[in-house]
Amino acid sequence: MAPRANWKGALKVGAVSCPVALYTAASTAERISFHILNRKTGHRVHREFVDSETGKPVDRDDQIKGYETGGGDYITFEPEEIAKAVPDADKTLSVEAFVRCDDIDDVYFDRPYYLAPAEPDAAESFTLLRDALREAEAAAIARTVLFRRVRSLLIRAHGAGMIATTLNFDYEIRSSDEAFAELPEVKADKEMLDLARHIIRTKAGRFDPEKFDDRYEAALVELVKAKMERRKIAPPKPPEATKPSDLMEALRRSAAQRGRPAAGPRSGSGRKAPARPRTKRRKAA
Repeated sequence: MAPRANWKGALKVGAVSCPVALYTAASTAERISFHILNRKTGHRVHREFVDSETGKPVDRDDQIKGYETGGGDYITFEPEEIAKAVPDADKTLSVEAFVRCDDIDDVYFDRPYYLAPAEPDAAESFTLLRDALREAEAAAIARTVLFRRVRSLLIRAHGAGMIATTLNFDYEIRSSDEAFAELPEVKADKEMLDLARHIIRTKAGRFDPEKFDDRYEAALVELVKAKMERRKIAPPKPPEATKPSDLMEALRRSAAQRGRPAAGPRSGSGRKAPARPRTKRRKAA
């Protein structure tokens, strides 16, 4: 069954227009999810909005958005007021510029979507735009109203189609100065630096996503299986940080392992992640 499109509209480059659809490229649907239960009864509990002063539940019809102006004072907004302030969604991905694929810092990347033709007749114009981007090693920056917000997207050729990545706005990106403010200025020892370069060269490879397991998810799967089988599992020991006095010896040991094949981190001690426990799915109401 074909996937359901998250958005449909038109990709417009000058006078060329192509009907397109966006499909989710990354999803968390397969992750282990937990429900919140009442410890005493085992029943599921649900969240509700309560008045911060009276403590009484507030019905959905009585809930309204508010912006705090200070001192506990708020200005309120009706849904219609907010809707009128948002630009109209014209369902058009309007390309504003073309850039080199590596011109944009990936700190601005938000969420990827697969971009494909929305109609069979659109294949020719879609292929033209895809191949032009690929041959030019370029990406298109487009803007549209996506999910009720104006978004910028970076569009690149990707396999048989294209990929559109929503971009964070500049005001959403925090400066790195604060994060690195207390980083001391340390000059790396030349011999250590040579060893580190040697390790990098000998372990050079290509990114293979199948070699990189979600160890947190694998641990949750193992925990659920252990609970179902009524057995205990030993928590893994966290790795010890290398002390500055041991750094040279650690580098030498790492360099001595250069003959071993490089591999991505695996779950546990290199074993395959356990199979997911089979759970009953609740039928949709």
